Amino acid sequence: MDISLAGRTAWVTGGSEGIGRAIARQLAECGARVALTARDAADLEDAVGELERSGAEAMAAAADVSSPDEMKRAVQQIVDRWGGLDTVVANAGTNGTWAPIDELTPDEWSQTIAVNLTGSFLTIHAAVPHLKKSDGASVTLISSVNGTRVFSNEGASAYASSKAGQLALGKMAALELAQFKIRVNVVCPGAFDTGIHEKTDKQDLDKIDTPIEFPEGSVPLTQGDMGDPSQIGKLVAFLSSDAAGHITGTPVWIDGAESLLQG
Repeated sequence: MDISLAGRTAWVTGGSEGIGRAIARQLAECGARVALTARDAADLEDAVGELERSGAEAMAAAADVSSPDEMKRAVQQIVDRWGGLDTVVANAGTNGTWAPIDELTPDEWSQTIAVNLTGSFLTIHAAVPHLKKSDGASVTLISSVNGTRVFSNEGASAYASSKAGQLALGKMAALELAQFKIRVNVVCPGAFDTGIHEKTDKQDLDKIDTPIEFPEGSVPLTQGDMGDPSQIGKLVAFLSSDAAGHITGTPVWIDGAESLLQG
């Protein structure tokens, strides 16, 4: 079965690197016009250039996902250029600070929630008026196994809470928006080779270390190897297509059974 998104306009937040960039590549490969949002203009232009060199229509719409005004402006740029919006992928996120809950500062908590959860809300909030005009619109939130199946990562209180919130937001939105034929689903990745783990600020986690010993091989399906971001891209392309036309309000864990072992 070939997945076609020809004629559709897609918007991917956090699309300049990692999972977001892989999603953008796959959506473009399936025929979509793709708009990318991130804060760093240089990284955005690099990602857009890659898509254009592959023959895709692409554009940058720089914005901070935690800013209502910037997100509204980004959506308007997309609609002004391409006339509408059909597919939204709320991918922008941060691992933030992982620390004992009595050491995690309110500012560190708020920063993670602002990007991961409020950013997802603002993405949907800004996009829905335009998605209502689409025939076959879809939203995909990129959550995580953390906060949805896995709770054994010490110090990840803010991150896990934001990811659990994305799952709840996706289910609420799916029911609310069903009358407008807008589908909303939630993808929950496990360990993928993106480099984001090196950006996690981990503080004093030895103080709350839980004595857990897992069987050898943290990802059963691959005997420990992390997934490739392109696999998430293919899943999102499917969920965005007519092939998933009766799927909404559904979380999909993509982790090689890792969360079943480590939850």
